[in-house]
This record gives sequence, structure tokens and C-alpha cells, in this order.
Amino acid sequence: MYSAEVLDHFQNPRNVGDVESPDLSAELQNPVCGDVLRLTLKVDAGRIVVIRFRAKGCVPVMACGSALTELVRGRTIEEARHVTREQLVDRIGGLPKVSSHAGHLAMDTLKAALGKL
Repeated sequence: MYSAEVLDHFQNPRNVGDVESPDLSAELQNPVCGDVLRLTLKVDAGRIVVIRFRAKGCVPVMACGSALTELVRGRTIEEARHVTREQLVDRIGGLPKVSSHAGHLAMDTLKAALGKL
């Protein structure tokens, strides 16, 4: 049902936790299923130097949070704003249609955090 990449990010999540004294943060909840994703970021000279996530929810939400941190770390804020949901989903080897909400939650949380600049 899930790709090997989704399962790997779920079983071995990257960048879990909170950034101490973050420059940016956002936490969103999916009102339908209750999944929650929190992102905290450190920015230096307009570049995301540290990003961490915390998630409560299904396997795909955990995987999307983990993969998103890898996808945007090191990018400029402007570059991160142009990352798409499709790029995220491709990075984790796809998502079943019933799990598409996970990619939306991840991207919406990133957008909320970056929107504070």
C-alpha cells in the first residue's frame, strides 16, 4: 500500500523535534482526521539552515513531515516557497489517493511558516 520511501521516512524519520528559538514556526491540524504537523525553522541570510518537524497522525503525515525537512533544508526562503506538493509526493514514492491529505498538510504548514516573513 505504501512505497518503500514512505515506510522508510515513517520508520526512520529525519529531523524530528523542535528547533530551539526558531525564527519561523507553524502548526496546523487537519480538521477532518485530526492529523497535526508542526514545523520549526532557523533561517540565516535568507536560507533555511535547520528545520525540524513534529507530527501526530497517520504514516503518510509522518513521512511527509520527514521528507519535507530534507527537501527544503539548505534552500533559500524563495526557493522553499516554490517547492510543490508534487515534488514532495514524488520524493516519497507517491501516496495512495486516500492519503493525499498528508501532502497537503505538509505543504500548508510550510506555507504558513514561510508566510510569517
